[in-house]
Amino acid sequence: MCGIAGRFNYDPLRPVDRDVIEAMTDAVSHRGPDAAGYHLAPGIGLGHRRLSIIDLSTGDQPLANEDDSVWTVFNGEIYNFAEVRAELVAHGHRFRTNSDTEVIVHGYEQWGERAVEKFRGMFAYAVWDATARRLVLARDRVGVKPLYYAELPGRGIVFGSELKSLLEDPDVPREWRPDAIDAYLTLLYIPAPATIYKGIHKLEPGHVLVAEKGAVRTSRYWDLEFTGDGDPRREQEYLEELDALLRESVALRQIADVPLGAFLSGGIDSSAVAAYMVETSPRPPLTISVGFDHAKYDELAHARRVAEHLGCEFHPRTVTPDIVTLLPKLAWHFDEPFADSSAVPTYYVSKAARELVTVALSGDGGDELWAGYTRHRVESWEQNARTALGPAAGIAGTLARALPLSVKGARSLRHLASRPDQAYAIKHAYGMFEPDAKTRLYSGDFAASVKHADPFAMFRQVYARCASRDPLDRGLYTDVHTYMVDDILTKVDRMSMAVSLEAREPLLDHRLLEFAARVPTSLKLKDGRGKYLLRKALERKVPREILERGKQGFEAPIAEWLRGPLAPMAESLLADGRLRDRGVFDGREVSRLWTEHRDNRADHRHRLWQLMMLELWFRQFIDQAPAPQARYAEAI
Repeated sequence: MCGIAGRFNYDPLRPVDRDVIEAMTDAVSHRGPDAAGYHLAPGIGLGHRRLSIIDLSTGDQPLANEDDSVWTVFNGEIYNFAEVRAELVAHGHRFRTNSDTEVIVHGYEQWGERAVEKFRGMFAYAVWDATARRLVLARDRVGVKPLYYAELPGRGIVFGSELKSLLEDPDVPREWRPDAIDAYLTLLYIPAPATIYKGIHKLEPGHVLVAEKGAVRTSRYWDLEFTGDGDPRREQEYLEELDALLRESVALRQIADVPLGAFLSGGIDSSAVAAYMVETSPRPPLTISVGFDHAKYDELAHARRVAEHLGCEFHPRTVTPDIVTLLPKLAWHFDEPFADSSAVPTYYVSKAARELVTVALSGDGGDELWAGYTRHRVESWEQNARTALGPAAGIAGTLARALPLSVKGARSLRHLASRPDQAYAIKHAYGMFEPDAKTRLYSGDFAASVKHADPFAMFRQVYARCASRDPLDRGLYTDVHTYMVDDILTKVDRMSMAVSLEAREPLLDHRLLEFAARVPTSLKLKDGRGKYLLRKALERKVPREILERGKQGFEAPIAEWLRGPLAPMAESLLADGRLRDRGVFDGREVSRLWTEHRDNRADHRHRLWQLMMLELWFRQFIDQAPAPQARYAEAI
């Protein structure tokens, strides 16, 4: 697992500044503390930071072919590299390392930009073709690994694993986008392909970017295909295929030349990973769990039950977060406003794991493809209501607007007045979603600047792109292309990389996802419970009480923190004038939210967390502390 960075100038007579490439690479040194490497030639500069996992002795980067005409820098793992290598050797290619990186170089020589279709794994890489003066960027199918780029019109392109790399290049502008802040305050994150900056983009999952001859083009090389024609009568057949795919995926992700373990929360997904590790590993797997010293947010007892049942080596950790120190650090690692507070426990479980291993398997991805979220059950109910009520559904939804949102089911009833694509999109809304909340919070000028912003546009577009007519299929497809990559995978990547830990997601193997997309929704959501087929696969593997537990999110006690250890920081960030002077918010409304929460008259935890993370981002990346590594230390 690594960090990559680089710049391509279209004009070969325009040199790339080595100091800039080194600064871009050093900005992500946490992603690769073991080694640094660079390649500079006319008009091109590549940088790499390495966390050594496979081929510890000869896997350094940048790596080239035999005549130095093709170079690559690579972040991630290609799990089927031995298979691809054998195919390339049969074509006459010669290898001088045992690393998965080298299959990218020779794969490009053999298949060009389409080589990416051969690779099974998590990755973001750049290939420099010196002969054609072509730069190729590629990102894995579901977006486990990040990749950002900025076009410099008429001059070239800058890229990196994290936004902070690109910001080290003085030619990359830092102008922030009002509509991105509006989206953040709605969703907790900024959806791809946008970033907080006008000139920087996320390369979307399953895409390749090619820059040559003064132009940039992007294309999709992979997508999930939900056909909606699965047969629920084939349940046993689906179950056997799921079992085989899970076993293969977990086995593949245990390839490493360094210590390896797994996160274990006591939920279905992480328990599934641990169970299949037991079946595919020659020794009992090492598992790591964390809990807070707050009973409501502690799952250690459930994790222990799973570990004991499976015979895993179990390492529990109860933490009392130093949240005052951690919060600015989180803002620095995320690079742009990001307010999913489960980043806190994710950071601590990653930190605990890194003390024992270099690679940890994660259970992420089980909810999105197997209907594990509450919104999936709600979506099913709403679609049944639409069918039963027919044309009257819209009338019922309109009448429901008179109901206060405190009434159970009022929000779902309101959704009946919206088109299905919009109704599903707004199920992803958090924080400042309600229009009146934004009206009160925004300053007049900022409200005018985002008057036509639509944070749900991407959700509707993705929903419409799904081939299946089944509304739940469309919802799951939407989740994979939005929330999963922009929230869940972003969170896990940044928090694991913050402590130089490689996280691997067996439930997101693309062959497993392609299978899941073929499974009918009636075998995912059944009798009001999600993950039906996944639960069935685990019936003889994990304790029954684990399978019957309700979902418990990876949460943190932020309401209590805001009234306790975070109160002075909240006061400083929200009330010292800098937030008001940015022209985004009405200071009186910010003060009201803070005062009501502080005095325990209301629970505004999510909104206040959003505002604090936004202000920390402003102070670190717009107010520009002098050195990247120092930004979070000086943010407050």
